Amino acid sequence: MAYFSFHITRDGEVFTPIGEGEVILDSGTYEAFQLPEFALSMIDSNYKSYFIEVEPGLKVHVLETGRGFPVFLMHGNPTSGFLYRKVVQSLPLDKVRVIMPTSPGLGFSSKIPASQHTLENHIRWINTVLEKLELTELVYAGQDWGGPIGMGALSLSPNLLKGAVLLNTGFNAPTINTDISPAHAIVKTPVVGELILEVFFSIFDRLGRVQGDPESWTPKIAELYGKPLYDDGNSKAPLAMMRMVTDGPTHPSTPSMDKIEKYVNTLEIPAEIVWGMNDPILGKALPSMQQNFPNAPVTETSAGHFLQEEVATEIADALIRVIKRVNDK
Repeated sequence: MAYFSFHITRDGEVFTPIGEGEVILDSGTYEAFQLPEFALSMIDSNYKSYFIEVEPGLKVHVLETGRGFPVFLMHGNPTSGFLYRKVVQSLPLDKVRVIMPTSPGLGFSSKIPASQHTLENHIRWINTVLEKLELTELVYAGQDWGGPIGMGALSLSPNLLKGAVLLNTGFNAPTINTDISPAHAIVKTPVVGELILEVFFSIFDRLGRVQGDPESWTPKIAELYGKPLYDDGNSKAPLAMMRMVTDGPTHPSTPSMDKIEKYVNTLEIPAEIVWGMNDPILGKALPSMQQNFPNAPVTETSAGHFLQEEVATEIADALIRVIKRVNDK
C-alpha cells in the first residue's frame, strides 16, 4: 500500500517536445511543431504552430493566426490554446493577430513535475513568451487559470495591456479560508486527488458536467485536450493546477494573487466581461469581477465553465468592440 501511494503521488517526469522546421516572425525564428491529425483537424491551414523556449528544456507551444493588432488569449486548466479556436472564427483576421499560448504541463507544451506547477512559475513562463515575441501592445482575454496567469504575466510587462475581455476567472487574493468548489476541496487531499483524477477517472471525459450544455463537450474535444498529456506520459498538470487554486490567505498561490489584484486595481483600460452563468465553479464570481472592472459592459450567457466552447461569437464580438475602443483612443 505504501508503494502504491508513493507511485501515484510521484512528482512526474519532464517531457520536452521536439519540433521540426522553422516559423519566421518579425520578432525572430522559432521552432515549428507539426500538429498531429486529431489536433490539426480542429483548425484551418492558416495557423502557425511553434515553440518558444522559456527556460532551458522547457517549451511553450503557441498557436497564432491573423495579421494586425495583437490579441493575447489565455486558456485555463486542463485545456490549451485550442480552446479559443471557435472564437478565432469570428474575428477579423485581416486586422488582428491572435496569439494563443498553452501553459506548460498542458496541450503540446513541455510536461513538468507536479512540484513545478506554481502560479509564480506559470506567470514567469508566459511573460517570457510575451517578451520573446517582442510585443509592444495587445488586447487580452483570459478564463479560469488563464485569468491570473495571463494577467500576472502582463503585470510584469505593464505597458503592454491596452484592453481586456474578462471571462469566467478571478483576480482577487483570498481573505478567508474557503474552497472554490467541492471538487477542489476533495482533490487537494494527497492520494485521494491522485486516485480520483489519475487512477479512477479521466478529468477530460467528465468536463461536460461543468458546461451549460453538456453536449458542448464532445469525445473529440476531450481527446483534443487530454491526448497530448497521456501521449507524453505525464498527466500531472490537471491535478497540480487544481491544487494551485487558493483556499485561503496562507495558500502558496496567495502572494502572487495579491500582486495580481493590486495590478488589476491600477488598470484604466477599455474592458468587457463575458460570463457563463451556468458555470458551477465560477458562475457566482461575476460580482467580484464587476467590482474589479465597474465600468465594463457585461454579457451574461447560459454557458458553463468553458464558455469558449459554447458562446464563441459573444466572446469574439466583445473582443472586436474592445479593440475598436483601443484603436479609437
